[in-house]
Amino acid sequence: MTEESRQETTGTPEDELLLREAEKIVVAIGRMFPGLCEVVLHDLRNPDQSIRAIESNLSGREVGQPATELGLARMRDPGFPDIVQNYANRFPDGRPAKSTSIGIKNSAGQYVAAICLNLDVSLFASVARSLTNLVRTDEQEQPLTETLRARTAAELRTVIEEFAAARGQTPRSLGTPAKKELVRTLKTSGYLQVKHSVQVVTELLGVSRATVYNYLRSPDAGDRP
Repeated sequence: MTEESRQETTGTPEDELLLREAEKIVVAIGRMFPGLCEVVLHDLRNPDQSIRAIESNLSGREVGQPATELGLARMRDPGFPDIVQNYANRFPDGRPAKSTSIGIKNSAGQYVAAICLNLDVSLFASVARSLTNLVRTDEQEQPLTETLRARTAAELRTVIEEFAAARGQTPRSLGTPAKKELVRTLKTSGYLQVKHSVQVVTELLGVSRATVYNYLRSPDAGDRP
């Protein structure tokens, strides 16, 4: 900005103080997020050369360039919202941005400045896609549901009792085919790895340990645990 144009925009000492203090904020925020968030200070007293400071420049604009449409709207209307938060925007090269505009008024209720933040969300979009791909699982048929935690004896008892209840019986009243099916299911689901699991099974089903092992030695039951 030339000295002549700066003199034209010189207002009250209060206005100048507000702009100087706002410029500190713009510089600090912009330097905190370099290359990620552009921060611009507009002097709303001079729409043709409103940009007073720009930090972490992502739009290619320069100090002394004119106000944006939003800035012009704020200049014309003292009742314009103080803060316009998180609205969609776009940099000149097409990159998507998320913007926030903060109007600053003097004691007379007039807008003298605006701090505008333009966040480059194209970087986050790429990261978001990568994270989505990372956590995505493939849809496929699985022979069983896998649980990544240790089974407990209490759960083993519950499974046995629910198996019998679903057939309208108690564990002891189940027929031999059903007991074989249950024992094989327990083995496949990992319940027979629980400490003292065979003892729990024999007590609930009312069979001997040898009988449980015979169920497991059936041709289609796999190896003995």
